[in-house]
Amino acid sequence: MAFHFKCPDCNIDMSFDSNTGTLSCSLCGRKETIEQYQKNYASFDTVSYDAFYDDEEARQYLCRKCGAIFVTDNHTAISTCRFCNSPVTLGERISGDLAPAKIIPFRVSKADAAKAFQKWQRKLKFAPKEFAKKKKMPKVIGMYIPSYLFDLRGQGQATLCCTSKQTLHNENETVKQEKHYDIFRQVDLTFQNIMASSSQKVPAAIMEQLEPFDYSGMQDFNISFLADFLSEKYHFKREELFPRMQKRAKKYMDSYIENTVKDYDDFEFTERDYQVGELSSDYLLVPVWLVFYDGENADYIFAMNGQTGKIAAEPPVSRPKVATAFVLIAFFAFLFFRLITLFLGGPLL
Repeated sequence: MAFHFKCPDCNIDMSFDSNTGTLSCSLCGRKETIEQYQKNYASFDTVSYDAFYDDEEARQYLCRKCGAIFVTDNHTAISTCRFCNSPVTLGERISGDLAPAKIIPFRVSKADAAKAFQKWQRKLKFAPKEFAKKKKMPKVIGMYIPSYLFDLRGQGQATLCCTSKQTLHNENETVKQEKHYDIFRQVDLTFQNIMASSSQKVPAAIMEQLEPFDYSGMQDFNISFLADFLSEKYHFKREELFPRMQKRAKKYMDSYIENTVKDYDDFEFTERDYQVGELSSDYLLVPVWLVFYDGENADYIFAMNGQTGKIAAEPPVSRPKVATAFVLIAFFAFLFFRLITLFLGGPLL
């Protein structure tokens, strides 16, 4: 079994100094005793940033059909739900409710978002005919999606089984040789700006596909940013989103450790012991252009990052078109191989 101890400061392998009985880093000079280096997970004092709406600053609307809740500035009125087109109840002024701490303003115009949707629509080869032939442009909605931005710290250790393969040749035979090693890794990582959508109506998978946002463009929240736009009210609380962020952080830890395993032909994790803690979180709004449209059997969403222009979408698929394409491909493949067989002197059938 081979053990590798990474320096917590510069991440290179530390070596054991027999004179001092410590682990020593040749790059920065840090020294650790074996006992100190064992797992010692930190405790976390989480810092959470949010704000509150002032009196008569914002207005809230509720959809009576799908339950969506929209927040606007006090001068913007809406009459129909942006998700299901049903009537909404009259807006009521809100105060003291949880407000975002930060916001990323829109940079992509509505006209550019509409052009991008039409360009994407033309590329759909397996869309239903009624979708492909739609002449009327669906409504493009600019909406701020509620999200939380997390800073996390991941600590832990993992053991991997690594395989080294070698082929030996001599005059009489060829021998394939495999050697197996147990590799140990211990990590202490900080993750910044991991976003979790708090929307109920826009799937989390769609929001993750729109990442990354440029967080250098983040500004302190001001209700005036919502003029001409809507904001969906947060659905999931920070505490409810944290388990999702833990899973993402653990995947990043796996990836980080995998990148430290060199000179082996194959490897797999045999044991993991990770601890992920929250350092801080910001409640923020991120800009998204949305198009909702009907498919044969379901509703679909086209989404564009309102800051970077990145697209995420659920394309509608026509099952008859897919089946026809499969049959044609199978037929032409059969015909191609039969012609090759005939050319080589084989039977036609």
